[in-house]
Amino acid sequence: MYWKSQSGRDYLIRTSVNNTQKSLGVRSEQTEETYRRFIDRKSATEERLGQLQKTMLKHQRLNRALFVGRTPQIVIELLNQSTKDDIAEHFIVIGTHALYAYESASGVRISETDALATRDVDLLWDTRKRLSFGASMELHKSSMLQILRKVDKSFSVRPDQLFTVVNNEGFEVDFIRREAKGRDPRPLKLTNNEDEVRATEAKRAEALLSAPKFSAMVVSASGHMARMNTVAPTSFASFKLWMAEQKNPRPFKAKSGFDASKNC
Repeated sequence: MYWKSQSGRDYLIRTSVNNTQKSLGVRSEQTEETYRRFIDRKSATEERLGQLQKTMLKHQRLNRALFVGRTPQIVIELLNQSTKDDIAEHFIVIGTHALYAYESASGVRISETDALATRDVDLLWDTRKRLSFGASMELHKSSMLQILRKVDKSFSVRPDQLFTVVNNEGFEVDFIRREAKGRDPRPLKLTNNEDEVRATEAKRAEALLSAPKFSAMVVSASGHMARMNTVAPTSFASFKLWMAEQKNPRPFKAKSGFDASKNC
């Protein structure tokens, strides 16, 4: 909030996170009290934020010194960026990277390193909340690709695989959705931006969307932390069992050519 002079009078202006402004009225005892309360809350919040940042830095150092984590740093950054842009609730991590959340919650490590050897992360987009997702992206005047580029400017959509975003180091982010129902558009872009990434249909993704959710803090080797949202371990195991029982070992292959059997 701030005071703005116009035509010889002062007005109290409130700004939002996307820089929109709203007048709360001309200077008066009421608006001055509103401004005073705002300044007091802002000061208290900034002090608390400063203390939390110091605490987080201390835990990052402890994590690094004690070799707590091994989640890839870029995954940590992607998760934190999605939280910062208020879209984390629209995606769940599926496939190999979910194992990091289970490790973190259980306090154990998977000794078979090949089980975690992957250069891509699979994000399942909840298209049931497509309208609220679109509204959130419109509010921030952003696209999914632009959000990814806040983490790494080299991210771009693969021209031969429009549901995959890849950076200069070859790390990929795959966007998956449930199979289309009713009037679901096909193909489905995450936003209306021209260069936006698509989400590809995947078999049995509906079961993963409906599965109980699981959330845990994951840590990188540098000590940085992020919250990962995925499916419950029992649902993950059930899905893996279903995959193992298939005659064709590629049960997660989508109509656009996506095959998550290599990652899930």
